[in-house]
Amino acid sequence: MALTLTADERTELDRRTRSRKIRAEDARRAQVILMLAEGESFTTIATAVGCYPAYIARWKQRFETERLAGLQAKYRGQAPTVRTPALEARVLAKTRQKPADGSTHWTTRKLAKVLGVSHMLVARVWRRAGYQPHRFERYMLSDDPHFEEKAADVIGLYLNPPQHAVVFAADEKTAIQALDRLDPVLPLSPGRAERHGFEYYRHGTLSLYAVLNTKTGEIIGQTVPRHTSAAFVEFLTDLADAQPSRREMHVIVDNLAAHKTKTVQAFLAAHPRVHLHFTPTYASWLNQVELWFGKIERDLLARGIFTSIPDLARKIRRYITRYNEDPKPIRWTYSNPAHRITTDSADTVH
Repeated sequence: MALTLTADERTELDRRTRSRKIRAEDARRAQVILMLAEGESFTTIATAVGCYPAYIARWKQRFETERLAGLQAKYRGQAPTVRTPALEARVLAKTRQKPADGSTHWTTRKLAKVLGVSHMLVARVWRRAGYQPHRFERYMLSDDPHFEEKAADVIGLYLNPPQHAVVFAADEKTAIQALDRLDPVLPLSPGRAERHGFEYYRHGTLSLYAVLNTKTGEIIGQTVPRHTSAAFVEFLTDLADAQPSRREMHVIVDNLAAHKTKTVQAFLAAHPRVHLHFTPTYASWLNQVELWFGKIERDLLARGIFTSIPDLARKIRRYITRYNEDPKPIRWTYSNPAHRITTDSADTVH
């Protein structure tokens, strides 16, 4: 049996179905009642409106009992939480605590459930404060008692190198694997990244000795089967022979044991124009060649396919040759010593 509507009720229901300012759910209920008034079946209404027959029956009963007032939702949800400075402080303070469930960090939904607020409010508070609990960074804390002295020596070579001398940042990248993919590489296409097969074959490893000319940015590299003190001395010998006979050489290296052996000391005694400068313990990040190692790792080694050790060595040499066609020196600035990471600054955000 069709519903009977007064003229005022029909006018109001028509207004609701056409309005763009009311909730979509209110407009849908109005459409259901209008179609019932026109004698449409539940099946026709359910198909047109996109609902279940039980939905139609519920709102038909409420309209017959309370008329237009019955179309109002009885449960509007909880009032929105107002973001106040006190609430923000509470969210941030809880964020810095460990979750009680044993997980390592908070998510917006997990923290919102504990505090009884919206997860979107937590997300907005984190965004305003610059908090990103899902991310973390690693750092290396040097325990060298002579850190300041050694760091000043290295940084001084970068910022104010000795006249008529060359400054090299030297290091070795060890155990570079020659990985060969067993399955063909599928090239990238619109909406799809390049894909590599999961299985691979190891052809072995080699090490790369490299020095960065801090003035020109040029790289001198040499691949060796293993990084040993003898290999390091051989590399230094080739490096020294390639320089003018009277030019002073300052070479920045880390504290690897292979850099301090008797063989190395004998080489330095025989080549007084070569000077080694050691970075502080656990502070190899002061060595600029590490930045170049990161670059070759991203550009070549991480995704490269190498059919043999000679193939790996050849592609490394080719990369260095191409890189030296347009080398770029690293320009370092040292602005604020207070930014040094210490155990006392663990709670300080820089």
